[in-house]
Amino acid sequence: MNIRKAKTTDLDHLMELFEVAKQYMVASGNPNQWIQGYPSRELIGEQIAQDWCYVCEEEGQIVATFCFIPGEDPTYARIDDGNWLNNEPYYVIHRMATNGKQKGVADACLKWCFEHCNNIRVDTHHDNLVMQNILKKYGFRRCGIIYTHNGTSRIAYQRTLTEKELSLPTE
Repeated sequence: MNIRKAKTTDLDHLMELFEVAKQYMVASGNPNQWIQGYPSRELIGEQIAQDWCYVCEEEGQIVATFCFIPGEDPTYARIDDGNWLNNEPYYVIHRMATNGKQKGVADACLKWCFEHCNNIRVDTHHDNLVMQNILKKYGFRRCGIIYTHNGTSRIAYQRTLTEKELSLPTE
C-alpha cells in the first residue's frame, strides 16, 4: 500500500470516503461520532494545505485517508480519569476512513505512522468499538477521557515505542 500526502485534487474523493465511513459507523452502533457535517470539506482542505492529510493507495486508487498531526493538540491538554503515558513530543492520528473494501488499511496506516514518530496519541468515540479494538490490538493503552472542541468526550489512547521496538527489523 502506498501512503502519500493528500492533494487538493483528492478532496472530492476524501469526502466520499468520509461518507462511507459515517455509514459504516452508524451500521456498527456508532451513530454519534461524526455528526453535523463533520468532518467538513473546509477542515479537510485546511489539513491538506498544512500537509497533515494522507491518502492510502492500492493499484493507483485511493482506498483510505487519515490525518497525522504533530502535537500539541489543544483537546489533549486536559485528560480526565487517567494520565498520558508521557509528556514527550507526539503526533496525533485523526479521521481514519476507508472505502470499506480494502483489508489491512488500519495496520498499514499505524505502521506508517510509527515509522515517522514513536510517540502517538489518538482518541475515539465511546461507541466506536471497531477503532477501540484496532487500537488495543496495536498496543495502544487507554489513558483517560479527553473532550473535543464541542465538549463531547472521547476515549484517549497513547502508544510509545521503546528503543528495542524501534530497532526491530521490519518485514
